[in-house]
Amino acid sequence: MTDLLDSVPERVLAVYAHPDDPDVSCGGTLALWSGAGAEVHVLICTDGDKGTTDPDVDPGVLAGRRAEEAGEAARLLGIAGQHFLGYPDGELVDDPALRGTLVRWVRELRPLTVLGPDPTAVFFGEDYFNHRDHRTTGFALLDALSPAAALPLYFPEAGPAFQVQTALLSGTLEPDAWVDVTATIEDKVAAVSCHRSQFPDGGEWARRAVRERAREDGRRAGVGFAEGFRRLRLGA
Repeated sequence: MTDLLDSVPERVLAVYAHPDDPDVSCGGTLALWSGAGAEVHVLICTDGDKGTTDPDVDPGVLAGRRAEEAGEAARLLGIAGQHFLGYPDGELVDDPALRGTLVRWVRELRPLTVLGPDPTAVFFGEDYFNHRDHRTTGFALLDALSPAAALPLYFPEAGPAFQVQTALLSGTLEPDAWVDVTATIEDKVAAVSCHRSQFPDGGEWARRAVRERAREDGRRAGVGFAEGFRRLRLGA
């Protein structure tokens, strides 16, 4: 059974590891919901300072460039707030410090829906496996959402407890819910294209890959273009 998500949450938080991850993972959904009136926030855990194959690039300069690229993409998608934790690439740890920080953002922003990476999706055939920062972000986010953010005795210094209603995990091997992004696929392509530091070929391969992935998900969902998620119902 295909489950198309057609309701628009009032407030949304997308939590991802690297500056380009929200746009690649769910940019079409974020653009669709922001355009429909949702207050959409993005939280990026690392500064992307190691995201290059060039050994001569200064990490600090790269991090600054990637923040600028992420800001440009956020403006294209209509993001209400973009927030950076500033961890160096490869140094995320699912520890109380990270979980407490994520709990604080959830309790402060009080999103009804939270999006993030599926940490259980590791091996994608023979050609790719999921980066450590993605897995760590996903597990830390799940740990923060349930039970921590919803129960007041976890991280009481992080503010009043708040129960997120729904978590949508992207990059999953087990999608069970889809968002029709036919109307915003080109917004997603444009946002991904902002991350020029990541595309030595000018981004043409990435643009093709984004459209093809969304077209494949669209076929599964019965629409032109879609983004697939693993849905977790956390609240009433």
